[in-house]
Amino acid sequence: MDLFILLGTLFLCFAIGMPISYSLGIGALAGALWIGIPPEAVMLQISNGVSKVAMLTIPFFVLAGAIMAEGGMARRLVALANVIVGLVRVRGGLSAVNILATTFLSGISGSSVADTSAIGSVLIPQMEKVGYPRVFATNVTISASLQAILVPPSHNAVIYSLATGGTISIISLFMAGVVPGLLLGVSLIALVIFIAYRDGHPTGDRVPFQEAMKMSIEALWGLITVFIIIAGILLGIFTAIEAGAVACVWAFCVTMFIYRDYKWKDLPGLVHRTLKTVAMVMTLIAMASSFGYVMALMQMPSKITAFFLSVSDSKYVILMLINCMLLVLGCLMDMAPLILICTPILLPVVVKLGVDPVHFGMIMLLNLGIGLLTPPVGSVLFVGCAVGKVKLEDVMKGIWPFYGVMFAVLMLVTFVPALSLWLPKFVGAY
Repeated sequence: MDLFILLGTLFLCFAIGMPISYSLGIGALAGALWIGIPPEAVMLQISNGVSKVAMLTIPFFVLAGAIMAEGGMARRLVALANVIVGLVRVRGGLSAVNILATTFLSGISGSSVADTSAIGSVLIPQMEKVGYPRVFATNVTISASLQAILVPPSHNAVIYSLATGGTISIISLFMAGVVPGLLLGVSLIALVIFIAYRDGHPTGDRVPFQEAMKMSIEALWGLITVFIIIAGILLGIFTAIEAGAVACVWAFCVTMFIYRDYKWKDLPGLVHRTLKTVAMVMTLIAMASSFGYVMALMQMPSKITAFFLSVSDSKYVILMLINCMLLVLGCLMDMAPLILICTPILLPVVVKLGVDPVHFGMIMLLNLGIGLLTPPVGSVLFVGCAVGKVKLEDVMKGIWPFYGVMFAVLMLVTFVPALSLWLPKFVGAY
């Protein structure tokens, strides 16, 4: 009955169109009143949920990513990717450029939506102009943007760290996402090249040497941001929070004084949009903290653990069931609230089975990231359709091979823990 009251209130609020954050708060209040906990305890938990120094990581990385994504970095990264791919001149080269440019931008923005918008606005019209179907170009763009969920500085990795109560360090999650993210990028490049030879897509062009050098140098100014974030933390020069602040300063200087594409008068609008994003995320985290508090009082994690173990005692069977559940949930709700709701429930289950929490973080991020590309609430899917100016139905008809590649990578990440854990252990981040 506890579960029915808590989740029933939550889904009732969803059904009447209430925002997710408020639905979580009301669900927590209903559950607390049902088990006899005073509402003041819930309110205190809402406050405590965002009263953590680690929370500063989110606004800093969101702002740094926004500055670089809107300040001309996307166009320069596309040019750099074009230089690299042009060296081999494969058929379907511009598709590979799209994916490689997204890989670069993912290491700066940390956001799939930002990558889809920035890269798509540059490359989708360009791909159509040289002979690629517009729907195919859109599918390549939105599928490649899934890399931003995994590679550092992923905003969702930060949220997962917070959902674990801060027991998992942000840098270990950042490092864990590198190999799965690159594996996804390489797999997508292999797919688009196969499709290019099958369907006769155009061959990429080689960029003249002088022009290639100029493009590379311009793009490297932005790519240094990744080095600042990762190397600075690993070498102990600054913490993850301080890395975000330094990245903001570096992104601002590169955008306004080196690239000089962005107008000073547009900066207040960018900061305003960033503040809106941060406010929504912080409200969500605060409400989800109270929801998780009430779930813990109801002993829901232990009950869920007992349920899964009653189904099977095989780690692989339970991981497969959790994958299926997360894939379905990812289609029905946005990613951040699902991380905050599911982590306290599922983490005790997998830890009891011997699954590393960092490894499970990658499984969860990739699962829910695929949900961003699926209807009915896939935000990246809808942004891609808007940027590409194509119909959702047309995109869904051609996206299935991309889903197949993403699912294959998900299975590898799930059942080969070394893909996630090797790099953090190698660099001493875990």
